[in-house]
This record gives sequence, C-alpha cells and structure tokens, in this order.
Amino acid sequence: MLLSEQAYQRIDHELTKFPDDQKRSAIMAALAIAQQELGWVSTDVMREVADYLDQPAVAVQQVATFYDMFNVEPVGRYKITVCTNLPCALREGVKSIEYLKEKLGVDANETTADGLFTITEGECMGSCGDSPVLLVNDRHMCVHMQPERIDAMIEELKRDAEEPA
Repeated sequence: MLLSEQAYQRIDHELTKFPDDQKRSAIMAALAIAQQELGWVSTDVMREVADYLDQPAVAVQQVATFYDMFNVEPVGRYKITVCTNLPCALREGVKSIEYLKEKLGVDANETTADGLFTITEGECMGSCGDSPVLLVNDRHMCVHMQPERIDAMIEELKRDAEEPA
C-alpha cells in the first residue's frame, strides 16, 4: 500500500458523501488526499486509488491529468503557482513569475536543485483584484505579491523547511 491507513480513512469519509454506486464521484477527493500525503500522484498511486474505489484506472488517470492541481510528476516541497491568466497578467502576474524564476534559478515547471521549490503557472484563482496572486502547495493563497513580499515568502518557507518535522 502506497497510502497510509489515515489516508484511507479520509477517503472512506469522502465516500460517505455519495451513494454506494457513485464511488466515481470521490475520485477528485481521493487524489487530493493522496497528493497531500505524498506530494504527487504517480501512476501507481492512481492505480491504487482506482482499485480502492473499484473504478477503472483510466477513469482516475483522466481526472489526474485533466486538472492541473494534480501533480503527476514529483514537485518540490513547496509548489508555487503564479496566476498568469489575463487579468493577473495585466496586473504584474507575469512580472511575478519572471521574478521568481530569476530568484530561484529555475524555469516554470522546474524544481530547484535543493528540492524545495517548484514554480508553475496557473489559471484564474478567483482573486483578480488582489493580483499578483500566488498559490503555495495548492492550499495557501498569497496576494499582492510584489518582489519584496515574494522575498519574504521564500525566506519564510526556507525557515519552515529547516524546522524539524
């Protein structure tokens, strides 16, 4: 088993939200739980989720590869997604991703050598008026991310990474 017993308990909780014959409806939640635990969803994880939900593996793979919130390749400890959709692009979203690429020395969809940071471009995060907007690990939204705020965020994440688990 690739996932912990706790992950399966969480998936079981998600399954209670749907009729017994609608387990397919829990695919997104199950993938999100797997990614929270492992950092990404490999083909083996997709297969395990499919088996657990009694669904065809292709059904799980289709969900995992359709939505860009799922990492189907390994990412850094901190995945930083920058909104580059048109409204944010017009309000310095593109400048923010360029600044991050220069600061961290990687391009979009690349991970820093120390394995800490992966930078990705994202679509609308629903906070256009707060742009530039960044999303850390698909869960924490950061707004008005000018260079000085990006610097502070990076330093905070580095400090967090140094703390014992």
